[in-house]
Amino acid sequence: MEPDLDPAMRGLVDLPALGAWMDGQGLPTGSFDEVAVLTGGTQNLLVRFNRGGHTYVLRRPPRHLRPRSNDNLRREARILTALTGREVRSPALIAACDDESVMGGSAFFLMESIDGFNPSNGLPALHAGDAATRHRMGLSAVEALAALGAVDPEAVGLADFGQPDGFLERQVPRWLGELESYAALDGYPATGLPGVHDLADWLTARLPTTYRPGILHGDFHVANLLFDTEGPELAAILDWEMATIGDPLLDLGWLLVTWPSGDGSPVDVLAQKFAGEGGLASRAELVARYAEHSTRDLGAIHWYAALAGFKLGIVLEGTYARACAGKADLALGEMFHVVACSLIERAQDFTTDVTLQPDGGTR
Repeated sequence: MEPDLDPAMRGLVDLPALGAWMDGQGLPTGSFDEVAVLTGGTQNLLVRFNRGGHTYVLRRPPRHLRPRSNDNLRREARILTALTGREVRSPALIAACDDESVMGGSAFFLMESIDGFNPSNGLPALHAGDAATRHRMGLSAVEALAALGAVDPEAVGLADFGQPDGFLERQVPRWLGELESYAALDGYPATGLPGVHDLADWLTARLPTTYRPGILHGDFHVANLLFDTEGPELAAILDWEMATIGDPLLDLGWLLVTWPSGDGSPVDVLAQKFAGEGGLASRAELVARYAEHSTRDLGAIHWYAALAGFKLGIVLEGTYARACAGKADLALGEMFHVVACSLIERAQDFTTDVTLQPDGGTR
């Protein structure tokens, strides 16, 4: 019998169909208990449940499917399959379903449930009360990121998962093109993002000449991390929908540009409640710890941080552009516009070496 469901669950998961599919996969049978929609993830959705003495998390596309929703979900399942059992802190994939007819048009997969907390939602008493624990959290995240960057894509069956040739060369023109496309949306102001073209020129002029391809998470920041409730260690990296084969140093740059400054910068909204905590590792310390756990050349890490701010700023500006055209919530769009402008400013800070020096690493 299907349990009484939270209204937010209705239409997301057909439990009888899911049960039949799980039985066919040889997974433990039984009734569904403690079914709940989890917060987090803007592109795909998470539903946790118990069955047969085991706890699962089901991941499926959003309620209203987009053109590539199922393809993106399958890509995410593929990379989790490749990383399961490796020294990467990703949720273990249990089973995946490519057959869209099982779940009313949606592909989906099951993964393990991780016992952890997301710091953007607040800290447990242990972490809130101990600065050393909070300091260690950032270092643990960077160590996990270095471990991901050390994985050989070919060795885990991901040689064809992306297009590494020309990856860095494509970034600036690709995202400038995205920004230019916003002009077609009614109501989007011609002023756009102040300083973005100067930043694009700086990035183009200083493009790294070589890089070593690896697995790129694509959205590595605090809101996509779970930490151990009993200590400072990273428990899992979540939301792999943007993963590809590219330059893993862009993930480190992404973390650096979004890392809380604690100075009230609008960018800190991306880390939410975690941004208000003191005692965090500095950006310089994050870079130094990555260097200790990686053989990658970090000589141009300022460039990667600037590129991350450039790219994320343009992504967030897209919500504002759609809001101006009445296609997204206006208040949310205006907030993201402020954050996007601040990201471009912060990215410009990384065009000098000052931000990653030990005496100024948290700016």
